[in-house]
Amino acid sequence: MSGRRRLRHRDAGRDQEMLPDPSLPPGTDRIPQIRHIVLLMMENHSFDNYLGTLGRGDGLPSPAPVNRRHDGSPVPAHHFASTGQSERVPSQSWPSSHLQFDHGRNDGFVASVEDIAPDADASVAMGYWTAEDLPFYAGLARTFPLADRWFCSCLGPTFPNRRFLIAATAHGLIDDEIASIIDYPRSGTIFDLLNRHGIEWINYHHVPALHLIGKRLAGQAGLRGVRALTLLARQLLPGIEAHVRGEIQSTANLYPLGLARTLGHLRHIERFFHHAGAGTLPPVSIVDPDFEMSSEENPQDIRLGEGFAAAVINAVMHGPAWPHTLLIWLYDEHGGYYDHVPPPPAAEPDDVLPQSLRGGTGPLRWLAKHTGLWPRQRAQDSTDGRYDRYGFRVPAVVVCPYAKPDYVSSTPFDHTSALKLVEEKWNLPPLTRRDASATAPWDLIDLSAVPPFLNPPTLPPPTIPWHH
Repeated sequence: MSGRRRLRHRDAGRDQEMLPDPSLPPGTDRIPQIRHIVLLMMENHSFDNYLGTLGRGDGLPSPAPVNRRHDGSPVPAHHFASTGQSERVPSQSWPSSHLQFDHGRNDGFVASVEDIAPDADASVAMGYWTAEDLPFYAGLARTFPLADRWFCSCLGPTFPNRRFLIAATAHGLIDDEIASIIDYPRSGTIFDLLNRHGIEWINYHHVPALHLIGKRLAGQAGLRGVRALTLLARQLLPGIEAHVRGEIQSTANLYPLGLARTLGHLRHIERFFHHAGAGTLPPVSIVDPDFEMSSEENPQDIRLGEGFAAAVINAVMHGPAWPHTLLIWLYDEHGGYYDHVPPPPAAEPDDVLPQSLRGGTGPLRWLAKHTGLWPRQRAQDSTDGRYDRYGFRVPAVVVCPYAKPDYVSSTPFDHTSALKLVEEKWNLPPLTRRDASATAPWDLIDLSAVPPFLNPPTLPPPTIPWHH
């Protein structure tokens, strides 16, 4: 589907008024010093969980903060003994995240584990790692400017937050339900705007090409049908959802991509390293980890993801396009791990309310109610049922030749700040009210100065290198 057709619901006059510079045509390059924007989004860790003891930015308070179990016994923040993680706990689900937030008290992290897994070790929610565990990340955050108020976009899991990254809305999604990934936002995505104005973009991923393309030969309707049927099939064929989830191992596909866009804009991760080495990265790149092996989601060993991120960042820094590249290293959400800063209110993106395919009305929900093939679950709405608050803080560093040395920004950002960066560079209108109100992370770089990192710094090696 063309970018023009996808954007048919947009108000052209309003878009013109909302351009960063209405005196210039949309698509105009306003920041020529930066030619390549790379977004490297990893998985499931809070700021305090990774950077709380770094001594840079607003880290873990002293004495160690405490959450309490349901029986009242305290669980303090503590250093993990290993870099492995527990399976399925802690949780970053919509209900768990809201319980953890607890009206701004941030005291429900331990209780949220007790609620979903009574037999699990609930203290995992209060654990953290240090610079000794993650030497590359520590060196990265000590060298390049750090944002210590970068919040994920909603109090929920991966899919809704990554949707905010590409469309400034979750469009009602609150869970990682595969069958829910069949819709498209009326305001479009950043890819629609880029396509309309001839600005190239690529989402680099780890899925074999034939795996992605095969499902799209029947068109978008066929793809949506496959996803919808997983809600039923997973009850009849255990493990089928994990198989289907594999084909959503690319962020751009969280709003369904058809065959043309899959062929035109999705590339295997090996192409990223080739393009970085040749200086031919597109203007906008999203780099995804291998969500099964090196994304840092539990129960993975976090060192594997650090090794992958180190390979990506070093490839950018040592490529010929480095003098004109800006990379943001960040995380989609907090993974259920403790953070002490309460997420502040945020602009609602649109009028689409949070909802769950696991409850409510509609054909598949009716089927769920009357067949008895799987347990009914109540719709997992927040207390106010809206996307009017950020999620918890996540690690975020801007890697760029123009980056400010020894700098920490406490400006509030969220994932739509990355969209704002793209929009302000190429004079594009906002997608929703959320990115319209967002602040781009320009304060972490200084384009008027001689680039301090024109010669890229040498960062500490990761404990487990990633080989491609």
